[in-house]
Amino acid sequence: MKIGILLSGCGVYDGAEIHETVFSLLALEEEGHEAVCISINKTQHHVINHLNGEEMQENRNMLIESARIARGEVVEINSVGSIDGLIIPGGFGSAKNFTKWAFSGPEGNILEEVKNLILKLNSEKKPIVALCVSPVVIAKAMQGSEINPSLTIGSCEEKSPYDINSFIEGLKKTGANTSMKTINEVEIDYKNKIISAPCYMMEASIKDIRTNIKNAIKAINELI
Repeated sequence: MKIGILLSGCGVYDGAEIHETVFSLLALEEEGHEAVCISINKTQHHVINHLNGEEMQENRNMLIESARIARGEVVEINSVGSIDGLIIPGGFGSAKNFTKWAFSGPEGNILEEVKNLILKLNSEKKPIVALCVSPVVIAKAMQGSEINPSLTIGSCEEKSPYDINSFIEGLKKTGANTSMKTINEVEIDYKNKIISAPCYMMEASIKDIRTNIKNAIKAINELI
């Protein structure tokens, strides 16, 4: 199967989370799927210095930055052919570039290209995997429709660097259903063929992240 990986840039604070992207690529190959990296030819919201967290006075393009992770093999979103599913790694790019959730919460906008791709795949009953914070992208794409996805963005039962309850309340405002899942669990919405996994929304080791993503990718086989 040919599975897309939608990238918002390169780096956790302003683009796609690199560990989550690489582990997705690895898990897809292990499961016998072909990966297709996808991005958008637009400027990302801003650029963050990953050493100190400060904003840098420069502009970067999502497609060009994503090519860093994809080793140059990345397709512009409007040129994507037929794919059998989609994975959206986490990273702040999902909440800053694909959507404006980081600034406006559930009232923030979503890029039309991203919304259209997600709704197209959903209408074709193809599986979509949202890692880490990326369930907000699914929620925004489906907001206002008759689709009420079941999503997880982590759990308050274990340590997290983020305010999980705030995210849950925001997801509910979009019409999504939510469940709490730890780093050892994934949420599978069988009706809508959506898989979500907490990943770095929880305090976790790189080994935990690898296992969480591997389990999420394996679940694709249940939905195809």
